[in-house]
Amino acid sequence: MDLYVVVLVEVLYGVASLILISAGLSIVFGMIKVINLAHGEFMMIGGYATITAVNLGMNVFVAMLVIAPAVVGLVGLVVERLVIRHLYGRLVDTMLATWGLSLFFIGLATMIFGNTTTGISTPIPGFAIGDYQVNGYNFFIIVVAALLLVAMLSVLKGTRAGLVARGTMQGPDMAAALGYSPDRIYMATFFCGSALSGLAGAILAPLVGLVPTSGGAYIAKAFITVIAGGPSLVAGLLSSASLFGVVHQAFTFATSPVIGEVALLVAAVVLLRILPQGVTGTFFKGKT
Repeated sequence: MDLYVVVLVEVLYGVASLILISAGLSIVFGMIKVINLAHGEFMMIGGYATITAVNLGMNVFVAMLVIAPAVVGLVGLVVERLVIRHLYGRLVDTMLATWGLSLFFIGLATMIFGNTTTGISTPIPGFAIGDYQVNGYNFFIIVVAALLLVAMLSVLKGTRAGLVARGTMQGPDMAAALGYSPDRIYMATFFCGSALSGLAGAILAPLVGLVPTSGGAYIAKAFITVIAGGPSLVAGLLSSASLFGVVHQAFTFATSPVIGEVALLVAAVVLLRILPQGVTGTFFKGKT
């Protein structure tokens, strides 16, 4: 029985990690159709912002939940104003620009922090379930991911701002005719997506050793999860993260973490071959 509980916790942790990693990208790609290849570097900046704030004496939870999202959100705001807003509707140009930004952020982080591994300890200790040891921080990640999904759904479906944002993505000319500025809405959307990327990097920072190239470990998983989820933001994110999280953790337990990563990629290829429109594009059309 103890083993089943441990496996369940680890599976939920795997799903929650994918949700956190992919949430910011789902906002940016799903709503304003920007392929942000610097998404992993935004997460890396969030991790460094957290570590720096903690080293300066800031409470670790304040650093993760407030400081890091604010810092990366502001970075995203500058990037959107200087680069991205000139490239809307030009997918290839956006990919090239954000790829260049990712290289710039890696070089800048290397200059500031060096190329050595740094990190912070997890603020929640582990505990035993029978004969097995469980990382208590995993529960924190599960709770944050669940609250994040609820918050995204509430904003998109239950607020005027969410309704205006969704309407602008579908018909910017109509939104402009009603007195809303599509330019400002795109800016706010990119800011929110960037802040969520910073939040993910901050929360995962205590679990990994951070180096300037850490973002590369997340970008493939994030894109796979977002694309496989389909056009619906929340439903797609939850469905694809659940599927890939279960596959990854199952193969990790049965074999090794490396095989788990390979199994996740194979599952993504098979899923997109069978369902080229993603999970929600096939089964949950019209869902947010």
